[in-house]
Amino acid sequence: MDAQGRGRADNIDPADQWVLNPNTGEYELRLGPSAPQSSVPRPRKPAARDNAGAPRRRKDSAPGENREAGRTGKARGGSVPPPRSGRRRGGEPETPQGRRAARRPVKKKSKAKKILAWTAGGTAFVLVAIGTAGYLYLKHLEGNVTTTDVGSAAKNGFSKDDAFNILIIGTDKRTGKGNEGYGDKGSVGHADTNILLHVSKDRTNATALSIPRDLIVNVPDCQTKQPDGSERVIAGTDNARFNTSLGQDGRDPGCTMRTVQEVTGIQPDHFMMVDFNAVKTLTSAVDGVDVCLAHAVNDKDSHLKLSAGEHKIQGEQALAFVRTRHSWGNQGDLDRIKVQQQFMASLMRKMSSSDTLTNPSKLIDLAEAATKALTVDQGIGSVGTLKDIALELKKVPTKNISFVTVPVIDNPADGAVHKTVIVNQTTAPDVFDAIKNDVSFTEVKKREKAAKDAEAARLKGSMSAPSDVRVRILNGGAESGSAQETLQWLQTQEGVLKSENAGNAGSLAKTTLEYAPDQAAQARELAHLMGLSGSALKPGKSVINSQGLPAMTLTLGKDFKGAGVSLTAPTKAPDVDKSTADKVKCAS
Repeated sequence: MDAQGRGRADNIDPADQWVLNPNTGEYELRLGPSAPQSSVPRPRKPAARDNAGAPRRRKDSAPGENREAGRTGKARGGSVPPPRSGRRRGGEPETPQGRRAARRPVKKKSKAKKILAWTAGGTAFVLVAIGTAGYLYLKHLEGNVTTTDVGSAAKNGFSKDDAFNILIIGTDKRTGKGNEGYGDKGSVGHADTNILLHVSKDRTNATALSIPRDLIVNVPDCQTKQPDGSERVIAGTDNARFNTSLGQDGRDPGCTMRTVQEVTGIQPDHFMMVDFNAVKTLTSAVDGVDVCLAHAVNDKDSHLKLSAGEHKIQGEQALAFVRTRHSWGNQGDLDRIKVQQQFMASLMRKMSSSDTLTNPSKLIDLAEAATKALTVDQGIGSVGTLKDIALELKKVPTKNISFVTVPVIDNPADGAVHKTVIVNQTTAPDVFDAIKNDVSFTEVKKREKAAKDAEAARLKGSMSAPSDVRVRILNGGAESGSAQETLQWLQTQEGVLKSENAGNAGSLAKTTLEYAPDQAAQARELAHLMGLSGSALKPGKSVINSQGLPAMTLTLGKDFKGAGVSLTAPTKAPDVDKSTADKVKCAS
């Protein structure tokens, strides 16, 4: 029986029968004495055997010396073939003798190859283990996140290809260890700190719009999901503080999202809500956040006590810093908002620093702290989605993250003592429009600058007289009757008599004007009258109108606001008081 046969018969792995000879540095086949064995070739030297058939080693043998099997006794099963030196010299291999003539010799692995095989197997096992551990850890993090069903107030999912708006809500609810002495003792959790974060589609910029908690607004009716699964509509309230959009009368974060849209016209896609613990745990996870004070502070209400200058704060001290209001500026909420914006900018810098991103321990602490602190809508309730949001936000340079506040004025209804504010209808609409139209509050290089320049060039040049403009008007998504309304306005007020109503067209998001090259002057005149941007002008072909003459095609899209109302979107953000995430400012 050969080595392989014996291994199978005795339930022994043949690989275990090859043993390293320390005297020669070679592997030798060692078989047990249970049965006679035929000789098997071994590397370089024939193996001498004793009368029992077991391999025998001569201590006086010099390494590499050849000995005949009969010298110590007759080998069983025939002689051991000599080393196959001919193969190394390129000659033909010698023919094996005896019972193994029909079987190729077993090719033995070198020591190095054996080690590599075990190492590769071990590496694969480690990778599988790491992958499994990573998956389990992600599921663990997912278990940290709390979700709330806000129904249609939030989107069902997150798109990495679009601009997005996330409403960040900081509540004054006294949940969590050590928070018993903070906030209003009986608070149900109002919207104390509110930031609408807009991230641009091209990820070159972002805007964090702070909404004062004491802003007087109309809170709309709100449909909520109750703990028992039933739905309840909570009636709206006029002339109420913004912070009552959450918690009051059982309102959920979806009510706050709807209130934001009511006030700004901007629809939040998702929300993230945190309590007092978030500030403490997040700042501790990154080993503190750097802040600067223009003057010393000893606030008896928040218990913040810091000297003038730079400090690193975390935990309870960080929470006291963002809660302080009577030590800044006019001791009101607006100046506290500015300090909170400076704090958030510093936290963003610390979280995105190499010191944090290259430290696995900090990253794990940060992941634990962030997921435990968050309550989010179901559309972004998975750790994978939250990771995607973080990665998209990371693409935005900190110098292009702007912090602004809703422009407000004192509420005249308060009388001599100002306690609340209202939206400044002179300056606020421009801020809201800039965010809705994805316009940056910082000077950034646009990826499509060349295309925008080409669009702007379409508006430059001579213009026809209104009486020479020929156009067919189609309704492509505007309110019913818009085409006829525009026709009457153009003919009676602007002198565009060669115009006609051509009915309805397919739905378009944006209003467009298509024209032939020789109609460019007419197109510029109509764009001037209607307030069309260069992007609305589409060089193309003319159509034949009812008089058999070539005419342009004006299609009113969903963005159409009414006859005579300009459609030109802002291309530059209004000049407002703002700060950016890359700048260090001292709280004052």
